[in-house]
Formats: sequence, structure tokens, C-alpha cells
Amino acid sequence: MTEARFTLTIPALTHDAANELASAMEESFVVDPLAITINETDEARGLWEVSLYFASEEDAEDARGISALSKGVIAPMPQQDWVRQSLEGLAPVSAGRFFLHGSHDRHRRRPGGIALEIDAGTAFGTGHHGTTEGCLMALDRILKRRSPRTILDVGCGTGVLAIAAAKATGRPALASDIDREAVRVTLGNAALNGVKPLVSSFVAAGLSHPRIAAAAPYDLIFANILARPLVALSTGLSRALAPGGELILSGLTLEQIRWIEATYESRGLALEARICRGNWASLVFTRPKKRKRPGGRTPGRFSFASPRGAGWELDV
Repeated sequence: MTEARFTLTIPALTHDAANELASAMEESFVVDPLAITINETDEARGLWEVSLYFASEEDAEDARGISALSKGVIAPMPQQDWVRQSLEGLAPVSAGRFFLHGSHDRHRRRPGGIALEIDAGTAFGTGHHGTTEGCLMALDRILKRRSPRTILDVGCGTGVLAIAAAKATGRPALASDIDREAVRVTLGNAALNGVKPLVSSFVAAGLSHPRIAAAAPYDLIFANILARPLVALSTGLSRALAPGGELILSGLTLEQIRWIEATYESRGLALEARICRGNWASLVFTRPKKRKRPGGRTPGRFSFASPRGAGWELDV
């Protein structure tokens, strides 16, 4: 991995603003930092800062040209193990039965549930992002009702979702990504988490790969990518879903929820759940086994807020 030599730090942010900025930079196609950390700088005043790590001062200066980063301060890196420091800033995440942690937090594994070890690295998806966490929460809810037999993770990143599903069900999972590095990382993480025989990862753009077609239809599909690719893949993802199967979509901001809901409902799917973590949303759709009878009960909704301010709205 390229060594970081300069930081671009944006100070004096609220906790929510720091999280939103870090999430936006992780998703950005313009800014490409080697790592991003969020640190509390003043507990009494509730102030936080976001630091982006770059290989050169020129890269940091280019990033500061983005309006959201224009107030950032560039400084050379001290001689220290910045990778480990970055990892230690990622606290474990609990999402239902899943406990996701980095290698530095192995000692904090809880006795029950399913532990997943995923380190921040060269592929997206440590589980600390609201989108990945939302997908794990959705998976936990699904597993309380049934155990999917056929599983697909489109845009797998580090493979955390495919690994979680394989570990929880004991079933094989396919994990595809357009990035060869993501495939390499996914296979390494599958071995680390004891599901190497169950997780198959390969490079694929969209859903046209023969291995994806051969295993269809799927009881469970993850697609934690971005809103526009989800719209582009909506027909293929809907067709790949088995009757009664569930499709978990994420990588969406709250403002994009209605757009994605309308797109997938127009493909014949029904919204089953909506999970919000900060400014990010995860949606669960299902392919109905039967058409609704005329005069049948109209779905109602209830919602609740989780301890960290996350909303969960379910169709019932």
C-alpha cells in the first residue's frame, strides 16, 4: 500500500457533520484519499475533525480544491504507524447478531452472535459505514424468519456482506465486483473468517457474468453500491430475484429513497423495510409470490428509532 505522507484535516465539526463529510469523501469519485479518520477534539464542546491521508502534498492540495474541504489544513505526517492509528479509530459495530471488528479489537469479541473481522484497507466496506451497517441489520431481520439458500453480493467491496450471509446460513455466496483488488480482498477476508469454501468472488461488471446467470434466481441479493448504478441494474436485479426472495439495496442518501423505491416497485417488487443510519439508507424489497387479492388488507407501517438515532420503517 502507498505510504501516506500528508494529511488534510477539517476541524471544528459536529459529530454528525464529521460523519457525513467522511461518508461523502468515501463515496466521492473526485477525492481519493488513502484513508479517512474521524477524531473527537473537544469533548466538552462536542467538536470533531475529519482527517484525509494522502501520498503527496500535491494530492492534498488538489483535494482542498473541493468546496467541502476548502477549510482544511494540510500538514506533513509524523513518522508513525498511521495505518494502525487509523484502524484503532474504528470501534466495533454491533448490527443485530453480527459483531464486526478490526484485527485490533479481537479481544472485544462477544461470546454470542457472529463475529466478523474486517480491516480497513484497499477495498470499500469495513461495516463502519452506515450503508454496510444497514445491510447487516436487514440481513439479521431476514434470518429471523428464514435462511436463504442462494446468495449474491453485487459490488462486494471487502466481501463483508457475502461473508456475513455465508457464515450465518452455512450456504454458498457469490461475490462480484468490477475491481480486481476487491475480489482479492474478499477472498482473503473469507479465509480469515472461516468461510473460504463458501464464498466465491470474481470480477464482473453488472449481472452478465455466466456464474451469476447460472446460479439464478437468488433468495437473497445484496447491492450496496450507488443510486445511479442501482437504477441501471434495476431490471437485471429484479429478474434475478426468486419469488419470495429479498433484495437489499444500499449506498443511498435519504434524498434518493423515493427515486429507488419508485424504480424497483415499477419492476414488480414490493418494499419490505427501510433502514436509515445517519444520512444513509438501506432498502429491502421482495418479489411477491402471489398477486394481492382485490380487497385485501392494505399494508400499514410502523417505525422506531434505534439508540444511535437510526430509523427503521417496516411494511407490515
